[in-house]
Amino acid sequence: MALPALDPAPRDDILLDAYSTTVADAVDRIGPAVCRIERIGGRGGHGSGFVISPDGLIVTNFHVVGDARAVRVAMPDGTVDEGRVLGADPDTDIALVRAGGSFANVAPLGDSKRLRRGQIAIAIGNPLGFEWTITTGVVSALGRSMRATTGRLIDDVIQTDAALNPGNSGGPLVSSAGEVIGVNTAMIPGAQGIAFAVASNTANFVISEIIRFGRVRRAFIGISADTTNLPRRAALLSQVTSSTAVRLRSIEPGGPAAKAGLKEGDIIAAIDGRPVTGVDDLVRMLDAERIGRETVCTVLRRTGISRIAVTPVARAG
Repeated sequence: MALPALDPAPRDDILLDAYSTTVADAVDRIGPAVCRIERIGGRGGHGSGFVISPDGLIVTNFHVVGDARAVRVAMPDGTVDEGRVLGADPDTDIALVRAGGSFANVAPLGDSKRLRRGQIAIAIGNPLGFEWTITTGVVSALGRSMRATTGRLIDDVIQTDAALNPGNSGGPLVSSAGEVIGVNTAMIPGAQGIAFAVASNTANFVISEIIRFGRVRRAFIGISADTTNLPRRAALLSQVTSSTAVRLRSIEPGGPAAKAGLKEGDIIAAIDGRPVTGVDDLVRMLDAERIGRETVCTVLRRTGISRIAVTPVARAG
């Protein structure tokens, strides 16, 4: 009896064509919304940004706009206009600009929590003056921490090997689905294939705060953290439904977390009964409404589950 023939493996040229088409389609979708940004006044500098709404809201890096109150915005179609800096958050290196006019092309922010290592990552920007350059790579790692210009750690940072150079800052890191998954922000001089982007969920939080209040209001408990897997048994014991939580990497001496008894290595599964599925959740929950208000953290340790009350303070600066 003859065995059925096995399907031949896909040819390399077919796979490469599919990859090329996927990248080109994502670039066609997001590319027209990417702009070049130059400071007007203040110290000179330029970088990239991207339009997120038809009425001209543009996301970029804080270090791109710096101390400037106005910037020059150049679009791929040749349109050049002046934009007003609505607000900036040095702690996450995110800034929001309002440009005049209406924009048909926008770059939607995706959900960075759904990212997986190995996914395609596409960087679009204006490196070294070479306008609207495309580079590709993968999401190399998730949940990294990076120090901002203020000296504070930016949590939940995406690591990618898509090539970034000066001028890429503020431009979008794009998924194969054509959604912005991060805001390109830094590279490591001398390193090859190591660059970073602020996660889109963090950017989304900062944008909403700037739109509502003109600045980012935060409660501070004095921790550095990353996202970690939450075993099913631990989730059941802590009475949360999520499969991820937050592990504390370091505790600031004398801070609210240290005073409350939180320790390095603790896993926070919930705050006031609400699941904490990642660092972006933690950032979002520690808003100004919690300043001075007792906040109960559901904490997992090797010794069991504890509920520890922390009282956040206003974040200085």
